[in-house]
Amino acid sequence: MLYERESELARIDVAVRQAREGRSSVLLLTGPLGIGRSTLLQEAGAAPPGDLRVLRANAAPMEQDFAYGIVHQLLGPLLADGLPALGDHEAPESEAVLHRLRTLLADASATTPVLLLVDDLQWVDLPSLRWLAYLVRRAHGLRMALVCTLRDGDPRAEHPLVGDLADAADILHLAPLSLDGTRTLIHHHFGEAPAECYARACHDTCGGNPLFVRSVLRDHALDGHRPTPEQVGRVRTVRPTQLRDRLAGCLHAQPEPVRDLAAAIAAFGDHGEPDLIQHHARLDTMSYQRALRALRRLGLLARQETPRFRHRVVRDAVESGLTIAVCESSRISAAEILHQAGRPAENVADLLMAITATHRPWAMGVLRAAADAAVRRGAADAAARYLRRALLESIAGDGERAHLLIELAKAERGTDPAACERHVSQAVRLLPSATDRAAATLLIPPSLLGEATPSVASLLSSVCEDFEPTGPHQGSACEIALRLEARLWHAGQENPAELAGAVDRLRLLGAAPPLETSGARELAAVLINAAVLSGALPASEVAALAGQILEREPVASAYPRTTLPLVALALYAADAVEGMNARLSGEQHADRPNAGVHAENALIQLACGRLTQAGEQADRAARLADADWREPAAVVRAAVAMESGNTPVIERLLADSAKRWPASLAMTAMRYLLVASVDVRRGRGADALGSLLACGRQLEAAEWRNSTLFPWRPRAIVLHQRLGEVGPALALAEEELAWAHRWGAPAALGRALRLHALLPGGGGVPALRESADVLRTSANRLELARTLLQLGIAGAGTKEAKEMLREAVDLTTACGAPWLTERARAALGTVGPSQETPLTHGERQVVALVGRGLTNQEIADELGVSTRAVEKRLTSCYRKLGVAGRRELLGGRSAAEAFSAR
Repeated sequence: MLYERESELARIDVAVRQAREGRSSVLLLTGPLGIGRSTLLQEAGAAPPGDLRVLRANAAPMEQDFAYGIVHQLLGPLLADGLPALGDHEAPESEAVLHRLRTLLADASATTPVLLLVDDLQWVDLPSLRWLAYLVRRAHGLRMALVCTLRDGDPRAEHPLVGDLADAADILHLAPLSLDGTRTLIHHHFGEAPAECYARACHDTCGGNPLFVRSVLRDHALDGHRPTPEQVGRVRTVRPTQLRDRLAGCLHAQPEPVRDLAAAIAAFGDHGEPDLIQHHARLDTMSYQRALRALRRLGLLARQETPRFRHRVVRDAVESGLTIAVCESSRISAAEILHQAGRPAENVADLLMAITATHRPWAMGVLRAAADAAVRRGAADAAARYLRRALLESIAGDGERAHLLIELAKAERGTDPAACERHVSQAVRLLPSATDRAAATLLIPPSLLGEATPSVASLLSSVCEDFEPTGPHQGSACEIALRLEARLWHAGQENPAELAGAVDRLRLLGAAPPLETSGARELAAVLINAAVLSGALPASEVAALAGQILEREPVASAYPRTTLPLVALALYAADAVEGMNARLSGEQHADRPNAGVHAENALIQLACGRLTQAGEQADRAARLADADWREPAAVVRAAVAMESGNTPVIERLLADSAKRWPASLAMTAMRYLLVASVDVRRGRGADALGSLLACGRQLEAAEWRNSTLFPWRPRAIVLHQRLGEVGPALALAEEELAWAHRWGAPAALGRALRLHALLPGGGGVPALRESADVLRTSANRLELARTLLQLGIAGAGTKEAKEMLREAVDLTTACGAPWLTERARAALGTVGPSQETPLTHGERQVVALVGRGLTNQEIADELGVSTRAVEKRLTSCYRKLGVAGRRELLGGRSAAEAFSAR
């Protein structure tokens, strides 16, 4: 099917009309490879009227040696006799022969006008070409229209006889398809309208060349892809093999300077410059310009000043015509020219990446410099690729290779911990110094929530045999020793004996441990974490030690991977988050978003009972999480989702846990809690209780007893009570209360007092009052609201009860707990803004973002959904809240109040 060729077809129709009137016409259709010349010629003679004779001839490269081949194709249907013998190069090309052939055509056109169609004039055999040139000079009086096609850039297009034809013809140069034409072609190919970004990508990448566009679309269709936004990247990278082979054949026919220039452009990729490309091709200025014009006329170059191929498949076509050795040599030469010209290291490294090994002394330095540049711009993946390539330039067993492996491990820390561990292990075997080996081992990122893998544990042990962490060390070795000791304690946190040993080590440090160095702070944070998990020290002591670390950890330091996360966890568990809250409010405005900052901020918001803010921070942490933070971010998100009752998030996390979560104790315990949450919401109380008790058994076996981190006991107490199992509920409640008294954190103690008070024989209202008094000293406003709600219900109608219920309404509204707000309003006997279904979690998110002044598009970007989804959620909010639009939604109260009141 033709696209946007109406004007050319109309011009051919005019030539046919002129032939009927006795006036001859000559048209020459020109354009680069794939522009559609042959298709247009085929369409021109597809359905001729009865009074028109169409004579066709198709030239081919392999038939150029068949003398008069095109003449036979054209005139053979008219008269076989009297034509020169096919392929007879001895046949005379005298004026008499040429005149006799013209006479044959004149006799045929005397009664019926003739349309002569000759495709690919550049490949016509020389005798036939001479006759065509003779014919157009003597076309007067013939009822004939001659239409030929000519490929731009072909060497034969420069033949003098072709020039004679062109001089006598009206030349129609076929233009590329417009964006609309490309869009229509895609629509016809797939049978559906393409996404606008897909159509633009096809048009820009293929330059409107129909052959390129069709080749890309054919590959997409064969792979089952559709013209959707998700396939835009593939449009730019797909390399159709049929197109490559056709382009390779075209290039093979070009003269050597053109092929050399094409090879030079291919070798430089996206980093070539005109003078460097010319130098690589070894062409003088005049030869370079001629070759460049030929490539442009062939349609192989993009429309820009610097020579670049139109599509990656052109580069493939060029390289397919070279041997592997020649291709490698060409790339090495390009990289060396680029390096000597002082171009950026990453540009040179990009060329080196396609070479097996250069064995050039400068190559390793370039690759390492490129890796440094990639790290500075935050592209750790690219840095790792450059350094892996640099390993090919190094000699196995030398010290340089060891340092290269260490640099590679640093680049891989946040993206591929397994590869980081592997390369550190290789480097350790090559390093001569015990101190260097210990320092290299510290590059392996510790697992914040799980034990070290057996291989890491073995490596730590072997390193410590030569470098005793607790031995006497000076200077930088002392810092390495402290950090190595921290890793050893952290690696054994699931072992009860190691956990107890870490707590004993913390006690030896005293109330004011040395915290001047990063290593000392990391060790203290790891030991504090052991005390938090086991609950072996009171929360007040844990908070004091964590606060000291927080005061000394520089805000501007490179974000620690162990110290601050563990400090945040300790302060969360100890219900002492004020200092961390202030710290994170400053860090969150850093230029580069950090998953750790958002995860820690989510913990702090959760500790304060602010569910909406906690959910927003947890979602951001999950989106930004790299390999180091993937599991911690998931655990924080799970804790927030369970507290806020966000079932969709809980179910997504559960599905993800089966595929990606490691089998560490922390992740296993969190999975049990998630399963129990889903079972409760589906009415399977007994199954949920079974999951909680299994979770408790595993945690108790490791002596992880802190219910703030893994609240299996509080939830099991509630389920026992719901199932009518008062005895087991009371036993667990007393155990929880005893632990909470020892731990001493207000939130944990207030919750334990409330759960115990609500059971028969648990203390009743006096215990609830004690819970409220304790919780007024806590940062957790949501736990206070829960206790006030129970006190208000117990007081039923008294003035004091109403005051408590009103306070509960205010607190739950501020915290974003609409289900509790409704219970408090029901106990008060008041009605909220609407009696309809409460806002969903997604609707609450949207209203919160509206309250921050975000547009629908900004909200969609923030949540990772479409603007249509945002509009649907807002419409539902307006209906449920009884407001007419965004202005009324924000009119008399904040967005948080609007949805929290639900």
